[in-house]
Amino acid sequence: MTQHLIARSGYWSTLGHRLNAQHDVHDSSAFVCKAIRLICDNNWRRRNSPLAVVGALSNPRSFASAEAGLSESCAELASRLGLVDAALVRDRCYVGGAWVEAARDGPAARFPVHDPATRDALLTVPDFDAPDALAAIDAAKRSQKAWAQKTAAARATLLRRWHDLILEHREDLAKIMVAEQGKPRKEAEAEVTYAASFVEWFSEEARRTYGEVIPSHDGDSRMFALRQPVGVVAAICPWNFPCAMVTRKAAAAMAAGCCVVVKPSEETPLSALALAALAERAGVPGGVLNVITGADADAVVGALADSKDVRALSFTGSTDVGKSLGARCAKTVKKTSLELGGNAPFVVLADADLDAAIEGALRSKFRNGGQTCVCAQRFIVHASLADRFAEGLADRAERLKIGIGSDPATEVGPMINQDAVEKVERHVTDALAKGARRVTGGKRAYPDGTPTNGTGTFYAPTVLANCDASMAVHREETFGPVAAVFSFETEREAIAMANDSDSGLAGYVYTRDGEAMWRVAEALECGIVGANTGAVSVAAAPFGGVKESGIGREGGRQGIDEYLEVKYLRMNNTAPKKA
Repeated sequence: MTQHLIARSGYWSTLGHRLNAQHDVHDSSAFVCKAIRLICDNNWRRRNSPLAVVGALSNPRSFASAEAGLSESCAELASRLGLVDAALVRDRCYVGGAWVEAARDGPAARFPVHDPATRDALLTVPDFDAPDALAAIDAAKRSQKAWAQKTAAARATLLRRWHDLILEHREDLAKIMVAEQGKPRKEAEAEVTYAASFVEWFSEEARRTYGEVIPSHDGDSRMFALRQPVGVVAAICPWNFPCAMVTRKAAAAMAAGCCVVVKPSEETPLSALALAALAERAGVPGGVLNVITGADADAVVGALADSKDVRALSFTGSTDVGKSLGARCAKTVKKTSLELGGNAPFVVLADADLDAAIEGALRSKFRNGGQTCVCAQRFIVHASLADRFAEGLADRAERLKIGIGSDPATEVGPMINQDAVEKVERHVTDALAKGARRVTGGKRAYPDGTPTNGTGTFYAPTVLANCDASMAVHREETFGPVAAVFSFETEREAIAMANDSDSGLAGYVYTRDGEAMWRVAEALECGIVGANTGAVSVAAAPFGGVKESGIGREGGRQGIDEYLEVKYLRMNNTAPKKA
């Protein structure tokens, strides 16, 4: 009977014969029934050749991806990356609980995702346009009322399941991240844990969206302030933390009772799609979390920003794009939270523990190859320590292993693309032309297995001394592995140098003097300050900047507020007053 059903699939009878040759249909009836469902799936047949599907179904390790309706390309990439769970590799968008293509047909409806280390194509994903984005918004809108009406406990339970699945698949998620973003494997695994921590945190915060009882001014009324979900949320995520930025936004919105449309960077969509697959497994209802991809970010993000049905938009990215999005969102008066560029000062006072300062600087500056918004940019060091600091930091930087992220020994991976490398080169060239001294680095690097024809994306960790305010490394965010060292004489001068920027995301200070620590920390015009530490980001603390580094906060108890609005309720007693 099974053989007859398989044979009825027309030219797919080849698959039936091959499966019967490789599996005992009596002992594997469930397997073959699943195979039949795949064969009868028009989308599956359209995307795969018969013999290619036979290979996927005949391999127990890859059957999970076949059963999930994944393409041959997904299975191949999962095998190449050595994933335990092949079904985490997705090449379709997740909208309304379904895995979908762009509405238009043809090769132009997809775009490639590249490995930044080798520039090899990994996979193609749907190239959504504005109408596709509007369809995702509609899916979220249709699910919004039911999700908002769920109890906080029910939402918390689903988020907790998602958290548990993320940690369960930490190694696979890290391998996907390394492939598309390039960061070292250890950092990728740490990011997955960090990403999961936001889901855990906001699963707990879902239960704590308390309102207020307001003391009445008379005896006949009662007054309340209620906190309710704002509605459909658009989350625009960057490429430098492709897992953590998704969960930091989406988990907060979902905990508040909002449905979300996530637009990951076109550089790193695979991590977001893998997270969506795990949310689906966790039982998150369709339409609550939607993930869309598109190479034309202006068209897709523009549709999200302009839509009246999107009531809040969260964006992490460049200051210029953030300003543009803020202006577009103003037309529909939607809530916005913007985490924009940084230009972090790292102040080392005269009494600082120099070894600790160098270690903190190394951790802050070169993590993710300097491609973090809170990484130290301007090292403002007391004149008595500046030369020793620069030499010590250079010595540690030279020992960092540059390489492909999948190599366990790698400590510094590639830049995300050629544009990023070229910006670093411009900043270094500008500084050297204006009198900076190159202590180490200042050139491209070519690890084994990477292009050497000028198209490589690796840049050696660099330390520049004798920097000043005329240089681009002082005025602009480099977003790369370049440490620019400045010197100062007085604390007042150091604070003035640190605050001489339009940005104000993160800042750092190293000192043994407790009073000086408080003075400088309070004087720095930053939303985040690390005192005697180069690591500042945790789920339990609010993350965000001042000045042109953005508005709003992510993480901490404040993070959920971005997705809630306050409703004032006054209730009068209609019963007649007693005599």
